[in-house]
Amino acid sequence: MTDPTVSDVRRFRSTVPYYLKGRPAYSPRLIRRVVLICGLKTTQRVLDLGCGPGQLAVAFAPFAGEVVAIDPEPAMLEAAADHAAQAGVKVRLIEATSDDLDSTLGLFRLVTIGRAFHWMNRARTLERLDLLIEASGAVVLFRDRHPDLPDNAWRAPYRALTECFAIQDDARNRRTSAGWRPHEAVLLESPFCHLERIAVIERRRTPVETFVDRALSMSSTAPARIGARSEDLLREVRALMADFATDGHVTEIVESEALIAQRRK
Repeated sequence: MTDPTVSDVRRFRSTVPYYLKGRPAYSPRLIRRVVLICGLKTTQRVLDLGCGPGQLAVAFAPFAGEVVAIDPEPAMLEAAADHAAQAGVKVRLIEATSDDLDSTLGLFRLVTIGRAFHWMNRARTLERLDLLIEASGAVVLFRDRHPDLPDNAWRAPYRALTECFAIQDDARNRRTSAGWRPHEAVLLESPFCHLERIAVIERRRTPVETFVDRALSMSSTAPARIGARSEDLLREVRALMADFATDGHVTEIVESEALIAQRRK
């Protein structure tokens, strides 16, 4: 199966106000581990591809000489600019897609991709990145997940609820089909075939309203996609999470993960 190229680049526009508030933050410990393993120095450059509101771009900025952040959604780039300003770091923002990668961007020690690789033509993106990454550099895919632990008992009913409101489309159906190739399979067939996975697991106390924002931060349940049903979703999320809450907060175990892909040594 070939990878789809996203044509609807504005699908995340209405999620922007909810993304940073709702999505779990990547553990700072994980960021520091990636910096150490990849040998990133403050004289070197980082490219954050599909940067969204700049979670990774801002996190890596203190460890790099320059961070370039690329996203096709102008509203996401505005949010990333605000996020960087609030954090007191500099990030160079570019409105573009993975199809726009070329040598004019220069060389990078590290390319980070968080929750976005599945929207790209993965094989072609890796071919282009091969021309932009230093010989000993790396591509690092980030994600978060919730391990099957008692503190995450809320996860299954929460996911079932949001799925009831989700809008299906061809891109989403491909990713959930039996023929979808995992990222690891694509990487193993690319120049970046030396893979290492690291993770940090943390217990967090999360406000109920964060789970409301999280529901609206997903492309399949974005306000622009589900329209008037947004209010129903929010009401049902609040009611569900109240059953798991103490003093307005829910305990969740978050695993922040980085898949580090380097060229064969």
